[in-house]
Amino acid sequence: MEERSFRIKRRYVYALLILAVLFFGYFMYSFGAKGNEPPAMPDPQATGMSSDMSSHHKPFQATPSGFFEGAVGKKAPEFELQGINGAIVKLSDYRGKNVVLFFNEGSMCYPACWNQISSLANDARFSKEDTVALSIVVDSLSQWRQILQKVPQMSKSTILFDTAREVSAAYDVLYADSSMHKGSYPGHTYFVIDKDGIIRYTKDDPAMAINNEDIASELEKIKGA
Repeated sequence: MEERSFRIKRRYVYALLILAVLFFGYFMYSFGAKGNEPPAMPDPQATGMSSDMSSHHKPFQATPSGFFEGAVGKKAPEFELQGINGAIVKLSDYRGKNVVLFFNEGSMCYPACWNQISSLANDARFSKEDTVALSIVVDSLSQWRQILQKVPQMSKSTILFDTAREVSAAYDVLYADSSMHKGSYPGHTYFVIDKDGIIRYTKDDPAMAINNEDIASELEKIKGA
């Protein structure tokens, strides 16, 4: 009987030990899990931040107009845009000159758009007496003033600010293949306009390359016509 009683007691001891181990393990797991929880994020409404990311790059133009596809041979839409010095620039100011328009994604498109803007500005073929290159962005004027202060090689660039997207929509570039934010941002699109204000050449480049040679070639065709 004593041996049987001893075996029973031993089983109780084992059971208590197992329960103790399980309890200790559960305690350590719970403590560790709680200690590793990420901190709670602040309420976006309380901090003034919107948690709705759909507001970013919200389309300014609902659908493409189709103007770009048939633009060659048409009169270039007139525009008035602010330049880097704050002055208003009109397309008609350049009547009598060949005009290259480069619509691009702007500040976020680094380095591709920056390189093309700079390349147009520093290529003598686009700054002759009868030729001008205008880069059109949808960023703010203050943003590009900061950029130009830090990137002096872009200081010769003629940058115009289409913050309302009205000109980009008129030229139908917000839905071009090169646009990565359809309806909101241009991508990498060119227009060559002759001295009479007629569009003679268009190019959209999803590869976002430097296209000076193509543009210069088209300008030579206009001059030789």
